[in-house]
Amino acid sequence: MAELGAHLTAAPAAGDGRPSIFEAVAQDSLMAAVKPALQHLVKVLAESNPGRYGFLWYWFDEIHVLLDLLLQQHYLARCSASFSENFYSLKRIPVGDCRQQPLATAGLPKRQHWKSLLLLVLVPYLKGKLEKLVSSLREEDEYSIHPPSSSWKRFYRAFLAAYPFVNMTWEGWFLIQQLCYILGKAQHHSPMLRLAGVRLVRLTAEDIQALETKLAGATSGQTHSIKTQVQSAVRKALAGIAFTLSTGLSVSVFFLQFLDWWYSSENQETIKSLTALPTPPPPVHLEQGAGSALLPTLKTVCPLCRKIRVNATALATSGFVFCYRCIYLHVKAQQRCPITGYATELQHLVRLYSPES
Repeated sequence: MAELGAHLTAAPAAGDGRPSIFEAVAQDSLMAAVKPALQHLVKVLAESNPGRYGFLWYWFDEIHVLLDLLLQQHYLARCSASFSENFYSLKRIPVGDCRQQPLATAGLPKRQHWKSLLLLVLVPYLKGKLEKLVSSLREEDEYSIHPPSSSWKRFYRAFLAAYPFVNMTWEGWFLIQQLCYILGKAQHHSPMLRLAGVRLVRLTAEDIQALETKLAGATSGQTHSIKTQVQSAVRKALAGIAFTLSTGLSVSVFFLQFLDWWYSSENQETIKSLTALPTPPPPVHLEQGAGSALLPTLKTVCPLCRKIRVNATALATSGFVFCYRCIYLHVKAQQRCPITGYATELQHLVRLYSPES
């Protein structure tokens, strides 16, 4: 333990500029904390005005990955670092034995640049999509009416059974890499840096001076031809958008992290009490128009198939009882109660069991 503490607190070697594990992990967690908070803000907007902001919630992952792509591209080209790495005064340099570290303004070689961009943006996007797929498959497995022997059900049950081990291997890979970095056995704290062929170092005084000179030159540079003026204006506009986005994100990052904490598991009971849907009143008048089922006179008959109920299932949103297969197929296709028209989802199905069964 004393040796590990010494590794954690030891200063970096002279001229190496190697960041501590705390700096490296902190910059990793920065963007990971921002996305859930932004997602909650978009959810609040979509719930307040679905017609205007509903598309933001529906396409949130795609919009977020596009903005993240523009943001990371701007910082990789300008500072040789991602947004969070630049926020903590770090930069990326190619892995090698070169004694002289390139300046942050020099940028990364094309190969390392594009590999870094794809690993920064694409891997978190695909991982998030995979987690959503697993969640939907688990819900489908819970409410599915497919027979247990069907090939599709066997396939996704095998996938769901294997996913925890795959995820454990993925997280274990990151943990082992961080332990090797702490003990000085690796140059990278993350496998993504190793795959990109780069490593992190601190910005030097020369880097900071070069960045300031580049910014001053970009704002004071003069052009002559109309073509170069248009190109310069377009570059300045794109750089201004990226700078505004990054500056606004830098200012609001602590507020977004507070929102992420506020809506964490410790406060879920409060959130549920504030956002829970009110219990719908019993239907006083039922519309008997097209698409709504007429209630049978016999209480043991399913309103959908007009036969004696099999596997009686109630809807939590309205209280009416149907056959499980009938109401499952109806809710999956229509997302509403066939009697009252109340908005209904598959998780609102409640199986009823009699003492005889």
